[in-house]
Amino acid sequence: MKYKRTEKYDYKWIQENWMGPHPLWLLEDLCEHLDLQPGMKVLDMGCGKGLTSVFLAKEYGVTVFANDLWISATDNLKRFEEAGVSDKVYPIHAEAHALPYADGFFDAAISIDSYHYYGASESYLPSHYAKLVKPGGQFGIVIPGLTREFEKGYPSTLEKHWEAELFSFHSKDWWRHLWEKTGLVEISTCYNIHNPKEIWQPWAIWAKEHLKFNDDEFLLADTDNELALIAMVARKLSLSDI
Repeated sequence: MKYKRTEKYDYKWIQENWMGPHPLWLLEDLCEHLDLQPGMKVLDMGCGKGLTSVFLAKEYGVTVFANDLWISATDNLKRFEEAGVSDKVYPIHAEAHALPYADGFFDAAISIDSYHYYGASESYLPSHYAKLVKPGGQFGIVIPGLTREFEKGYPSTLEKHWEAELFSFHSKDWWRHLWEKTGLVEISTCYNIHNPKEIWQPWAIWAKEHLKFNDDEFLLADTDNELALIAMVARKLSLSDI
C-alpha cells in the first residue's frame, strides 16, 4: 500500500489528529478521481481536526472551508496556523443541516469518514448538500460501509458488535442509488477501496490504546470480509443536463 502524497506528512502528527481510519490515505485515494485545481473553493465537510483540510490546501492549492461540528473552529485555526495554511484554510463550526454558505458557492464538496452520520437520509443531498456546489461542480465522499446489503442490516458475524449508529453502513450500490435517484448529480465513480482493513487497522490499534475503543475487535469479527470503505465521486448537473 503506497500513498506517496501522504508519505510527506509526519505520522505522529497524523496520529495526534486523526479521528477514524487513516483520513489522508482515504483522501488520497479519492482525489485520484477528482479534478482539483489551484484556487478552487472546496468544502471539507466533517473535517475533524483538519488533517484533510491541510492536505487539500498543500497538495492541490485549493481554498478550503474546514467545516466540523465536534471540533472547535478556534482549535482548528491553531492547527492550520502551525501547518502554515491559515491563508488557504478557513475553520468553520457548523452543523450539517445548518451550513452558513451561499448556494453554489463551492467548486467541490468533499467528506472523509463523516457523510454517513448526516447524509444517509433521502432528503439530505437535495435539501442541503447539493445546493452548496455550483453546476458542474464536484462531490467526493468516502464512508465506511458493507460489501452488500443484509436482511437484518448487518452480517451475522458482526451481530455482537453492532450498535444503532452502525445502521448508516450500506453498500456502494445503496449509496449510488441514494444520489442518482435525486436527478441532481451524475456519478462518475463508486467503488470499494482496496484492502479496507489494512487502512482501518492502524487507527483501530491506536484507538484501543488511547481511547479504549473496540474497533480492533470489530475488524477481527468480520471473518467474511463484509466491511468496506466506499468512495464515490459525482458531478452536479446543470439545467441543460437535465
